[in-house]
Amino acid sequence: MSVNGNILRLAVPSILANITVPLVGMADLAIAGHMDASVSGAVSGATLIGGVAIGTMLFDLLYWNFGFLRIGTGGLTAQACGRGDMKECARVLMRSAGIALACAVCLIAFQWLFLKAAFLVVDCTPQVRSLAERYFFIRIWAAPATLSLMAFKGWFIGMQDGVSPMITDMTVNAVNVASSIILALGVHAGSVSWPGLGFPGIAAGTVIAQYTGLFTAVSIFLVRYRRRVFHGFRQENVASVFSGTECRKFFGMNSDLFIRSMCFIGIYIGFTMIAAHYGDLILACGSILMKIMMLFSYFTDGFAYAGEALSGRYIGADDAGAFRRTVKYVFIWSMAIAALFMVIYAASGSMLLEMMTSDSVVVSLGRQYLPWLLVMPLAGCAAFTWDGIYVGATASGSMRNAGVLALVGFFAAYFIGTSICISVPEDSSPAYGTAALHVLLAAYCVHLLVRTVYLSCRYRTEILAKAFPS
Repeated sequence: MSVNGNILRLAVPSILANITVPLVGMADLAIAGHMDASVSGAVSGATLIGGVAIGTMLFDLLYWNFGFLRIGTGGLTAQACGRGDMKECARVLMRSAGIALACAVCLIAFQWLFLKAAFLVVDCTPQVRSLAERYFFIRIWAAPATLSLMAFKGWFIGMQDGVSPMITDMTVNAVNVASSIILALGVHAGSVSWPGLGFPGIAAGTVIAQYTGLFTAVSIFLVRYRRRVFHGFRQENVASVFSGTECRKFFGMNSDLFIRSMCFIGIYIGFTMIAAHYGDLILACGSILMKIMMLFSYFTDGFAYAGEALSGRYIGADDAGAFRRTVKYVFIWSMAIAALFMVIYAASGSMLLEMMTSDSVVVSLGRQYLPWLLVMPLAGCAAFTWDGIYVGATASGSMRNAGVLALVGFFAAYFIGTSICISVPEDSSPAYGTAALHVLLAAYCVHLLVRTVYLSCRYRTEILAKAFPS
């Protein structure tokens, strides 16, 4: 199969699955935005949106720490698959799944401690905090399924399989949207009338969806891979899962990826906390804009996943020519996606805002920031694509360093920008908050540019020279 054929074979299923991912986040915000605020004890639709935004942020804070369960698993599996080492592929899956379940138990055990610590630094109104806590204490019970799914998704991609994670993700996201709508808003059809759970139903729908997804992933594995990968796998092989050189490589790589995840969490939390500082309206507007901006990343991530799987495979097979061609064409496809989304955002920005909320105040404010939607594809295209290539090469040190520099760049851009560009006194909060959100969006784009520049500069020495020294 040609290089482009291999890329599309992996990228298209990932894109189809990724399309549904932002729809879930958008659906959660949209459900909250269209709920009757008085029924949930909230002041306004913006408060309900803020509750979902903060609640979601808390789980991003938790789960992004464990991004290595997908990233590290994918890169190591792809290289083992390229070498034809099925026993190592099996060990990687068992190692990652075991760590996922152990981490999930710890998260559930320490949920109260985490939540109390989080709200020492998260600045939001009391009503938003109350809603976010209700959301958190329900959704936390999905942790075993959520972390295990990370391991399975990375492993499937490493095995050059884009269809299985697509089926799993689409199942999770379809069930999530349907169950959240039913549980939150109820059922009103003919003689059947159930008012639903209200705001808690949004979180309960997510829990149901995660366990449905885990059941789907395990079923696919048993049908497609159990005999192929675990054939001849004996008790002594199980004992080697958490020992040996490959295990040390797994934990060494994942420690770098953990630091990288912490940096990205800092950026995301920083964005949400700074927006929350200026009130529920700015928080709601910023959260919706971020969801719309990230629509692009879910498309280009499909090609990043293809780059991850194929680059790892060709490094494992020691095929430098195929590796170089893969990098070249993955970037061409990603740039085409960036151009497409610039057109989509320019034509449909206002419509996307109106889909997210019926609150006319939030929509009116959001229109002021639509030009930033055009900047996002330009700033993020190369950053997301390089991530896939570096994951496949297991070049975790450079990924860690890029994350640290991006974190510094984000906060430096925000603080410098507010001190130079905003002349409105903070006392006049509406005008100040409106201007500050412009600077905040600019800072987010700066962190993407920092990642792009650093990873581009490190490509030859960190990947080519090490993966293909001859």
